[in-house]
Amino acid sequence: MGKAKFRYLPHTADVAFVAYGKSFRETIENSALAMLGLMFETKKIKAEKGKTKTLRITERASGKEDLLWFTLQAIVSKVDEKGASAFRFKVNSISESGSGLVLHGCIFYKRMREYSSLLDVKGVTPHELAVSRTRNGYSARVLVDV
Repeated sequence: MGKAKFRYLPHTADVAFVAYGKSFRETIENSALAMLGLMFETKKIKAEKGKTKTLRITERASGKEDLLWFTLQAIVSKVDEKGASAFRFKVNSISESGSGLVLHGCIFYKRMREYSSLLDVKGVTPHELAVSRTRNGYSARVLVDV
């Protein structure tokens, strides 16, 4: 069995998780996967017949924590706005600009009304969010407000 992409942590009120990746990019994707897994039955949606659609996201931030936070918040907003049953997020690129980092990515979803949300994710809490460099790449600790 391969290395875990994420694990959920015990928390008194909301939902917390740690996501892992060999790169910061992969850590963002696995953070999104963990969050989407709280919201939807991602494996069922992915396996379901029907056209896969995408929603593009562009986020700018001064550092890694803010970039992760802004990206996860944008995913929650876009999914809610479109009524999309999302099952994956892919980072297309992360580049440095004069003011920090710029991320371009895509949310993959299907229009499936029969998949109601598992949890109503209201947002990502910024004060406990942390991105760390590890021996094997990166990890991100995220607290989701449900």
